[in-house]
Amino acid sequence: MIDSHCHLDFDAFKTAGIDALVARMAAAGVSHALCISVDLEHFPEVLALAEAHPELYATVGVHPDYEDCEEPTVDRLVALAAHPRVVGIGETGLDYFRLQREAVDWQRERFRIHIRAAIAANKPLIVHSRNAPDDTLAILREEGAERCGGVLHCFTESLEMAEAAMALGFYISFSGIVSFKNAKALKAIAEALPLDYILIETDAPYLAPVPHRGERNEPAFVRHVAEEIARLRGVSLAEIDAVTTANTRRLFRI
Repeated sequence: MIDSHCHLDFDAFKTAGIDALVARMAAAGVSHALCISVDLEHFPEVLALAEAHPELYATVGVHPDYEDCEEPTVDRLVALAAHPRVVGIGETGLDYFRLQREAVDWQRERFRIHIRAAIAANKPLIVHSRNAPDDTLAILREEGAERCGGVLHCFTESLEMAEAAMALGFYISFSGIVSFKNAKALKAIAEALPLDYILIETDAPYLAPVPHRGERNEPAFVRHVAEEIARLRGVSLAEIDAVTTANTRRLFRI
């Protein structure tokens, strides 16, 4: 299995011991994890993890929730993405949960810059979309994001949005939320989507799946996400392991 989205540079892991964390990944059958950048100031820490551990890869990008930070440019993102351990652009996208749509023109412009960089760098895009399905899809289409492809991470939107994103060549990634008892709509989507478009992730240190809900999440726990999807679809864990691993390797060319 591959954890397609985690944040091992965050403070929650400062005293965790990365070597021990990687060992727990291996024990759980998780071969690799993608360490996702959320700002340029901390990108060197993300890259250092990927350089030091062959089980880890990095991305470069600036999260839509981060307003007071270095603003990315296409040239800067493309230059940083040239490193061989950097496999994607993002996390980027739109988040209207905390800020009203009318107040975040800067989010939409930043999203466009990331899409242009992903196309220029020929690397996939990692998209965060919260309460912004229409604008997310509109900008992906307007910028020609089908030329780079990517993934809608920690997916919690509608089946219709998932289908529209897949039509643009984007994968859909499920986090520990799919294991929560009250996530009935998301469980139905995990049952319905073609397996060839599904990835799994932790979004660690957040959103630990059942039976670890409420704990600090980590890549080893992505196994429980796979187990829940296998249960929902009535297939073996081995099948979900094989197909999501193949999907992640194909998308990120690892």
